[in-house]
Amino acid sequence: MEKELLRQLDLWHEQDQFGLIIERIQRIPESERDDELIGQLARAFNNEGRYREAVQQLLYVNGQGASDPLWHYRLGYAYYHMARYEQALQAFEMADELSPHDESTIEFLGWVRPKAEKMQRDRQHHEEKRFALEQSGTMNHLRAASGTYAPATFWEQSEYALESYVSPPFDEDLIVSIEQELGYKLPASYIQLMNTQNGGIPACTAFPTEAATSWAEDHIAISGILGIGRDKSNTLAGEFGSRFMIEEWGYPDLGIVICDCPSAGHDVVMLDYRFCGPEGEPAVVHVDQEDDYEITYLAPHFEAFIRGLVDADTMDLSDEEVED
Repeated sequence: MEKELLRQLDLWHEQDQFGLIIERIQRIPESERDDELIGQLARAFNNEGRYREAVQQLLYVNGQGASDPLWHYRLGYAYYHMARYEQALQAFEMADELSPHDESTIEFLGWVRPKAEKMQRDRQHHEEKRFALEQSGTMNHLRAASGTYAPATFWEQSEYALESYVSPPFDEDLIVSIEQELGYKLPASYIQLMNTQNGGIPACTAFPTEAATSWAEDHIAISGILGIGRDKSNTLAGEFGSRFMIEEWGYPDLGIVICDCPSAGHDVVMLDYRFCGPEGEPAVVHVDQEDDYEITYLAPHFEAFIRGLVDADTMDLSDEEVED
């Protein structure tokens, strides 16, 4: 029976029928799944883009997989697509140690090493930014104006915003259900801003950056901020919401897509939970599909991102002055 099942699973794998593999293995009670079946399930989850579930399966047999290069390779593959590059590097290095000269492993090592180094720099930068903000004592969860943030004039009113972004007020049950669906706790400052208006287009849509992106040399631009809801297309759990961008557009599963951008899906702004865990206070990053999903660090938390938004015309004027 088991040999026949494994032959069937291999056939489905060759036919890219990964959903059938998942469905078939999940019909087997967990207590009856051996390491081979769990590995097959993890591989199918990876091929379906369900990387968190792949990691969960692989870590379930952590002890047994310690000497298996394929186990480490699959773990590295999942971590790589979650942009957890430091952990991916450790996994691929172990796979290479256990099975030297494997071409796929060596290829991934070439991709992941520079990304892991950049992630280490971003982590240090993140800690420095958080410490500076904590010492300043200026953060107040968006209760008052400061910097470029003015509550009374933050949102731009338009028919398009009302049609695509702005959702009705939410309750605690909706917050809990969306957090469960996305797998992350929403920041308090984000929830507070959504209480002023549940999603929409801000008046200021540019955020200065320290590094160039595909959008500009010194800033990124957003189209709108996704609200807490499911009914409007541009909401956290809507038609073009966070899971859609991760599962259909291939964005790394590092957190929650919180803003869309003028490129119509080719770059986004995300809440990044890699440094804090799913219950912590996420950083804010820009992810650029056009540059191999390059991650650009923006702000240590959502409030700092909102307070850092500036008028796009100001940035455009700055760019023109540089060109002149």
